[in-house]
Amino acid sequence: MNKFKKPVVWLVISLVLILIGSMTASQFNSSGGDVDVSRIYFDTPRGELSGLLYKPEGADNQPRPTLIATHGYLNSGEMQDAQAIEMSKRGYVVLALDQYDHGHSTGTMEKPVPFFSFWPHAIYDAVQYMYNQEYVLKDESGNGLIAVSGHSMGGFSSTHAVILDEADFTESGVRKIFTSLTMGSDYQWLKVLGLSEEDINKAYGPRLSGKVAGQYDEFFFDAAAAGAGKSVVKKDYVGTEEGQGFLGNPENPEAGKVYEVDGGKRVIYQPNETHPWNHFSKESTGDAIGFYDMAFADYSNLVKVDEAGQSWMFKEFASFVALIGFFMLFIPVILLLSKLPFFNSIYTAKTVPLPEPKTDGSKLTSYLLIVFGSLYPALFFTALYGADVSGMRLLRQVSMIFIALSAIVYIFSLIKNYSKNAKTGSLLLLGLSVIQYVLLRSQDKFLETTPFFGAPTVNPIVYWALNVSVVMLMVAVCYHYVSKKSEGATIANYGVKANVKTIAASLVTAVLAAAIGFGILFAVDAIFKVDFRLWTVAVKTFEVQHLIALLKYAPLFFVYYFIVGMSVNMNTAGEKYDGVKGYVISILHFVGGLSLYLIYQYGLLFITGTAGYPGESLSSIIVIGLVPILAIAAIFNRYLFRITGNVYVGAFINTLVMTMVTIANTTLFTIF
Repeated sequence: MNKFKKPVVWLVISLVLILIGSMTASQFNSSGGDVDVSRIYFDTPRGELSGLLYKPEGADNQPRPTLIATHGYLNSGEMQDAQAIEMSKRGYVVLALDQYDHGHSTGTMEKPVPFFSFWPHAIYDAVQYMYNQEYVLKDESGNGLIAVSGHSMGGFSSTHAVILDEADFTESGVRKIFTSLTMGSDYQWLKVLGLSEEDINKAYGPRLSGKVAGQYDEFFFDAAAAGAGKSVVKKDYVGTEEGQGFLGNPENPEAGKVYEVDGGKRVIYQPNETHPWNHFSKESTGDAIGFYDMAFADYSNLVKVDEAGQSWMFKEFASFVALIGFFMLFIPVILLLSKLPFFNSIYTAKTVPLPEPKTDGSKLTSYLLIVFGSLYPALFFTALYGADVSGMRLLRQVSMIFIALSAIVYIFSLIKNYSKNAKTGSLLLLGLSVIQYVLLRSQDKFLETTPFFGAPTVNPIVYWALNVSVVMLMVAVCYHYVSKKSEGATIANYGVKANVKTIAASLVTAVLAAAIGFGILFAVDAIFKVDFRLWTVAVKTFEVQHLIALLKYAPLFFVYYFIVGMSVNMNTAGEKYDGVKGYVISILHFVGGLSLYLIYQYGLLFITGTAGYPGESLSSIIVIGLVPILAIAAIFNRYLFRITGNVYVGAFINTLVMTMVTIANTTLFTIF
């Protein structure tokens, strides 16, 4: 990390990575320039939809079969890169759609139940728009040659679009949807709309219809497991009543085999994949390519059929190079800004390393604190994020015990006139314990999606982060007053002491650095039509509503990055942590326990067929995205603390960058 003493060199390296990665990603995204990629917006009766339009060369003169592909809950149209790239390079027009209130799309409809406000009509509203475009092929009877496809929630939307299209067909005599392929979705949420399996299966009509049903899907394809609240188990969808009904109830149904049903054809693919794995899979993408080859075999004069080879993963890898450059960029930008007047106020006196623990007991205590700091965020993630009843009850009981114990210690310290450390420490611990108890009792309010806090998956992350912050601060208080203060530690040793000018300069520096980083992202998007990503970790452009949401959520996330950052600094003080070891410990503090959680969860799933926490589906997927983001935050926190002597710049830049990355990649309701 000392190499960053040459910030200009590292700035150039980061920019080169961004440029080379983005240019290369653009080449694969546009199939070497044979496909025009542009972002489009169009109005609908329910708001404004947006998506990336992939238009092959010659489509304006000769209409083509068209694919509308969309994402699942929390994601955006870019998650359909694999289908978009593979099918557009084969000659199809592709619209990678953002559903309402995801990505760049906005829903203006009333949202008494937000989850049902956007997906039921998103795909079909896009079908209506695309059907009227001159580059979309229709047959001689006016039927649309449009395929619809979606992952997870996008699968519900695709299936519902077919149902709506079939209903329109009874009046107009025209089918706008020619075929459909869903990934990672069954009929669970369609039934909530009042549809039966018979209604849904009948609506497919004469179309070729397919499903990709991962055997390790965390949510769907096993109604009994889902009904029991333990859906993270191995699945065999073709063996279920619903799967067999989709295939027309054949004897001994097989995955991958095409069955004729009601004048159409049906097929189920069952890759050995989890729910998010479908996005990053050559097997699932290969199944999709083969499916569309079957569906559009009669149009081989317009699209390439039976063409082998996949190139989408090269776009992903190139985008990953750009992603690395993006995160690298912030360190040299901050260092260069800090050379200017006012901005150089971010530096404070370097903290004096605390003495190393001398006794075996103190050494053991420091190690136990590191372990606890790593494990606590993971051990209670399911309770704090998913409102697990038993976990929350345990946390409240422990909180009440801490309130009682700290109150008793404080009262005795007054009566017996104990040291000032005992009085102050116990009083602070009492106050923090009360705050923690109030937080634990207010979970419903924090998890509720409101007009002010409109990101339903960010709210539980904020709640988890705040609870982790309070507990880490309680641990820090105990450690300081029981052990470190007697060794001469003060608040300055933890990088917290700073004047107003330092804090203001740190904030302005972080804001400018974030603006520069995201400004480069917008420039890359405008020029190359790509962003920075690998699989579910993505830095993407955003709209005004996301910026407004950032201002709302940032203060809460700042509490987390400030306190956890301070806690990490406490436990990595001393010369022996100056090198790689300090960064490893920092990363373990932020994500060590979460990483173990994932290993336990998915290790058991793949080995035994039942996950470690079979009832934790969405929260497990959230952790997959949290781990790399928080690992990067740990590196920022550690490096900037060592350079500046305080925690503020690291806390501010982590708050701004990581919060925007989170908000831009999830659902955001802007109107209720």
